[in-house]
Amino acid sequence: MTEQEQIKEAFEDLLKSLRKETSKENRQKIKEAFEFANEAHKGVKRRSGEPYILHPLAVAKIAVKEIGLGTTSVISALLHDVVEDTDYTVEDIANLFGPKVASIVDGLTKISGVMGSDTSRQAESFRKMILTLADDVRVILIKIADRLHNMRTLASMPEHKQVKIASETLYIYAPLAHRMGLHAIKTELEDLSMKYEHPEEYAEIEEKLNATAAERDKVFNEFTAPIREQLDKMGLKYRILARVKSIYSIWNKMQTKHVPFEEIYDLLAVR
Repeated sequence: MTEQEQIKEAFEDLLKSLRKETSKENRQKIKEAFEFANEAHKGVKRRSGEPYILHPLAVAKIAVKEIGLGTTSVISALLHDVVEDTDYTVEDIANLFGPKVASIVDGLTKISGVMGSDTSRQAESFRKMILTLADDVRVILIKIADRLHNMRTLASMPEHKQVKIASETLYIYAPLAHRMGLHAIKTELEDLSMKYEHPEEYAEIEEKLNATAAERDKVFNEFTAPIREQLDKMGLKYRILARVKSIYSIWNKMQTKHVPFEEIYDLLAVR
């Protein structure tokens, strides 16, 4: 697949992720933002060797599909690195895409500007600073989407960068995601951080979880059988979900309680 085909496919994927009720006019605005960003980042590559534009496209997709944001946020996500990485200014963005998008992009650029070398050590003050810099909550939500994509693609970074970014994510972005009510994203950020900060412990817990999966399935089926039976009798529509404790949560509990994996008894939650 050529780079152009890769970019085209990622953009079409983003369009498919949009809510069904997104108007034709808004889809056109998103297309214009994509074309502008694609031109602005032309020729630039990520460390993985991929065209840079794939990153804003991925962030926009996370914003809409995993966080549930709308058109203004999708446009802002597509443009989030333009002011920081190219010669375009916030004024240019305002002229082309309106003051609201420009204000969000400006907030995202300012946050990038304050992230220094020792952010994890002063995590609480940085979290507060991010919250004050963002007069629009969408700035924080897009920043979380940006960090999530960076964490998902962290393997292409050198090791010392991986550990720094993972640490920053755990102390700043996972608590922000939690504060925003994004439980699944918070959990993924914690797990990805641990994968790079404590790779051996991560692999060990992952292996043990896989080894005990069949046993957990059996417990789940036995435990939920009488519940299903009663709900069926009552003619109710329902879903019973099993949720396994995240690797980071297990590890954290092992550290705080000073117990081995075998003594963590709340691995499975039923909803």
